[in-house]
Amino acid sequence: MKLITWNVNGLRACLGKGFLDFVQAEDPDMICIQETKMQEGQAEIPLEEYYQYWNSAEKKGYSGTAIFTKYEPLSVNRDIETEGHDREGRSITLEYDNFYLVTEYTPNAQDKLARIDYRMEWEDARRSYLTRLAEKKPVILCGDLNVAHQEIDLKNPRSNRGNAGFSDQERGKFGELLEAGFVDSYRYLYPDVEGTYTWWSYRFNARANNAGWRIDYFLVSESVRDRIREVTLRDDVFGSDHCPVVLDIDL
Repeated sequence: MKLITWNVNGLRACLGKGFLDFVQAEDPDMICIQETKMQEGQAEIPLEEYYQYWNSAEKKGYSGTAIFTKYEPLSVNRDIETEGHDREGRSITLEYDNFYLVTEYTPNAQDKLARIDYRMEWEDARRSYLTRLAEKKPVILCGDLNVAHQEIDLKNPRSNRGNAGFSDQERGKFGELLEAGFVDSYRYLYPDVEGTYTWWSYRFNARANNAGWRIDYFLVSESVRDRIREVTLRDDVFGSDHCPVVLDIDL
């Protein structure tokens, strides 16, 4: 099974930058999108082979997630079942016979960690939600999780220590998620590979200089980690300040 996650940083804009060509060329079973920045129906997405599931923020032009899948799910959930975390369109869960697929656009802690308290609340609520799901069947979590877990996961760890996305608090919560029974699929296959990233700032020619961060992930339940065949960071694909991540897994 081939799955893709991609923060498109505005789906309507990405449609004009090759999104449909990429999907048609890759032909994934499922593609999970973060930061759609739109409501369902604001643009035509002519992917006739795919069921479409959307979760848009109440605030127009902000956040938002979507999943396009060739397989109709048993159920759909658009929140993480904790009050106060259901207004920004940040999560979608599709249930299938033998696994759950969860896509997520994790809240950014913002400059000077202005939103770190909310981020910590989200982290705890999401971990509890995923743990409950995992008691029933394996879980695949994908998306822009807005954290570089280890120093190897960003170009300049020393100068970014304590900043949003590389604070001790956020990295610690990512570690707690792994301890709860999840595996970072890319690091499972490539524990020591350096210089591989999924997001680059638009400033300072960051992408040209490969001064990036790996903040987009596929995490899987430990029970299915041996079914991971390949994880590819498609840094050759443009259209957003993030690149797609492709997971090939035997499910």
